[in-house]
Amino acid sequence: MITINFIAADSEPTRAEGKIGQSVMEVAVAAGISGIAADCGGMLTCATCHVMVDPRFAALLPAADGEELAMLAFTATPATPASRLSCQIILSAALDGLTVELPASQY
Repeated sequence: MITINFIAADSEPTRAEGKIGQSVMEVAVAAGISGIAADCGGMLTCATCHVMVDPRFAALLPAADGEELAMLAFTATPATPASRLSCQIILSAALDGLTVELPASQY
């Protein structure tokens, strides 16, 4: 299992576990992480699974493609250089311990 640490703006960090090949969004939804709305279910048609990736892990991720970058332009909380859509982060063994910060709002 791969451990992910979700840090919400207004609460204590929450830990969840997922399997290699799952997206961070899928893990968040299954664990009931309230800061991930995931309205489109991971179809890359909304920006309600916005997270900011801890810099220690950012280099382990493939670069965001054009579609993801376009959706990041529509996040409710302004995107930062660390912003990604959690539906596009696929778990691998290298991401064990991944830490993501949740924005103040997804809407």
